[in-house]
Amino acid sequence: MTTSPEQQQPLAERMRPQSLQEIKGQDNILGKGKLLDSMLDTGILPSLILWGPPGSGKTTLARILARSTAADFVYFSAVLSGVKEVRKIVAHAETLKNTEQRGTIFFIDEIHRFNKSQQDAFLPHVENGLFTLIGATTENPSFQIIAPLLSRCRVLTLNSLSPEALADILTRALEDRNSGLGLLELSFAENALELLITLADGDARRGLNSLEIAASLVRHRLKSTTDSPAIINREDITEACQQSTLRYDKSGEEHYNLISALHKSLRDSDPDGSLYWLYRMLESGEDPLFICRRLIRFASEDIGLADPQALVHTISCRDAYHTIGLPEGKLAIAQAVVYLATAAKSNSLYKTEKGVIKTIRQTGSLPVPLHLRNAPTALMKEMNYGKGYQYAHDSEQALVAQDHLPESLNKKRFYEPSTRGYEATIKDRLQKWRIILQKRKK
Repeated sequence: MTTSPEQQQPLAERMRPQSLQEIKGQDNILGKGKLLDSMLDTGILPSLILWGPPGSGKTTLARILARSTAADFVYFSAVLSGVKEVRKIVAHAETLKNTEQRGTIFFIDEIHRFNKSQQDAFLPHVENGLFTLIGATTENPSFQIIAPLLSRCRVLTLNSLSPEALADILTRALEDRNSGLGLLELSFAENALELLITLADGDARRGLNSLEIAASLVRHRLKSTTDSPAIINREDITEACQQSTLRYDKSGEEHYNLISALHKSLRDSDPDGSLYWLYRMLESGEDPLFICRRLIRFASEDIGLADPQALVHTISCRDAYHTIGLPEGKLAIAQAVVYLATAAKSNSLYKTEKGVIKTIRQTGSLPVPLHLRNAPTALMKEMNYGKGYQYAHDSEQALVAQDHLPESLNKKRFYEPSTRGYEATIKDRLQKWRIILQKRKK
C-alpha cells in the first residue's frame, strides 16, 4: 500500500478532467451540439464568464478550453494579485502577439474580487482583442462584473454537481490505479459513499479532499492492526469532513436567494418550507438579527392588521434573541417563523403605503384644512384656524361627520382592509361607521 511519487499531488488535482468528455454534471453547456461544442468547432473562443458554485469545474473547464487553442494560457488569482500584475500580463500578451502571432487566454479566478477600477484596467484589452478573457466567479456576474465588461463576455452557468455526478467522480477516484487511490485497494462501507456525497454538498473538490483524508485514516488504522479491513466507513467520512460547511455568502446572491425563499414560504403560509430556509440560513452563519429584522418587516407587509399580534411576536422574537443569544435564541426565531407562516395574511397596509406615497408625490404640499389646524395664538384664531372642528368624544359613538383630507382629495380612500383575520372585523366596523356618518351628513 505505497504511494507513487507522481501521486504526491492532492487527489483533487490528480483527478482533474483532461477533456470535455471527462467533465461530469454540466450537460447544460457540454456535449454534442451544445454551446461549447459549437465554439470549439469554429475554432473561435470568445471571452467567457464561468459562473458556478465551488468545485463545479470552472478552472478545469478554462484549462481544457485553453488547450483546444494555440493560445498561451495565463492563470491569475484575483485574490492574490492586482493591477500591477495585470500590466505585466498585458505586456507579455503584446509581445506574443507581435513576435509569434499567438493569442493569450487570460484566466482570472474569482474575478468578482476585482473592484470596478481593477476591472476597468483590462477592459480595453478585451475590447481590442489583445487577449481572450475567461473569468471564474461564484457570485452572480450581473452583481459583481461591470456592465461594459459583462457585455463583451458570454456567461456560461455551471451547476452544482448532482449526487449521481459526485458518485461517479468519487468512485472513479477510489478505483483509478494511475491517478487515484486504486493502488490502496480500498472500498466504501455501506452508506459511506452516500454520506460523503451529502457532505460534499455538490462540490467535487471538497468531496475528493475529504476522500483523500478518509483514505489516509484507513491507511493509518491498517498500520496499527492487520485485522482491520481496507474499508472506508461512515466514521472515517465524518472525521475527514469534520463539519459540513454549507455554501453561503452573506453579501452575495445566495444570501438574497435564501431570504427570498424564506419570505415567500411565509407568504404562502408554509411552516415547513419556512423553517427549512430559516435553518439553512442559521446553519450557514447568517446573522440572526438580520433575519429578525426581515420578520418584523414581514409582519407588517404581508400580515398587517389581519393579525395585529404578528408584529408583537416578531418584536418579542428579536428581544428574546438579544437576551439569550445563540444557540438557544434560534428556537425563539423559529417560534416567530411558525406564527407568521400560520397567521392570516393581508397586504392591505403595504398597498395603502404605496398608494398614499404615490398620491403625495403627485399632488405635492396640499394645505391642511382650516378646521384641522392648530390655533395656539389669537392671530391664528382670527384667521379661522381650527374653526368648525368637532371633538369626536363629544358625539355619540365618538363619530363626527367632518373631512380629514385636503379638499382636492376629499373622496379619496387609501386603506381597504381584506376579509381575512382581524381585518374582517375592521372592514365590518368601517362599513358600519360610514353608513352612520353618511346619515349624519344628510
